[in-house]
Amino acid sequence: MPQIFLPLLQGFGLGMSLIVAIGAQNAFVLRQGLKKQHVFLVAALCSLCDAVLILLGVGGLGAVINALPVLTLVATWGGALFLLIYGLRSFRAAFQSDKLNTHEVAGEPTRTREIMLAVLAFSLLNPHVYLDTVVLIGSVGAHYPSGERLLFALGAMLASLTWFFALAYGARWLAPLFRSPLAWRVLDCLIGCIIWFIAASLIWSVLYR
Repeated sequence: MPQIFLPLLQGFGLGMSLIVAIGAQNAFVLRQGLKKQHVFLVAALCSLCDAVLILLGVGGLGAVINALPVLTLVATWGGALFLLIYGLRSFRAAFQSDKLNTHEVAGEPTRTREIMLAVLAFSLLNPHVYLDTVVLIGSVGAHYPSGERLLFALGAMLASLTWFFALAYGARWLAPLFRSPLAWRVLDCLIGCIIWFIAASLIWSVLYR
């Protein structure tokens, strides 16, 4: 393999290692995949958000964020508030037993505009996203020569693209399991717990750092 592709592979490996984790954004993508609602839109928009943040990080925005901690503070409280509200909606949906099905769940966004806003919120209101894409990937990418830096960024963006589309479209293989209302209740409760845990970790990081 030509040496020129090494930064591309390294960017892909780092990006995949950071994105493949249980989190609020991945839980939302999984749920939309199971519901078969706006699957392409959700995966594409998540990938696009990551791509923009990665480019900004490799371009030097990570240094700016480190120099202005107030930006991280505002993003942390805003992200925690959003996650608390959305987690509450997940718990509420879990107990709407008479309206529970694989196509529409009470309290969940179904319109294109609502879906887009939810994706943007999950992608941009979580400070961990900035730490991973902008600060960490950006700082690693800064060590590459200018000619290889773009390849590294492309590798990281390709990792996001691969993961989100695989998660969104691969979820349909689990669809038979979620024909049962009980399975949806368990999933909604699990998503609510994950989201509230992340919100609590954000608040803890501000109060006890």
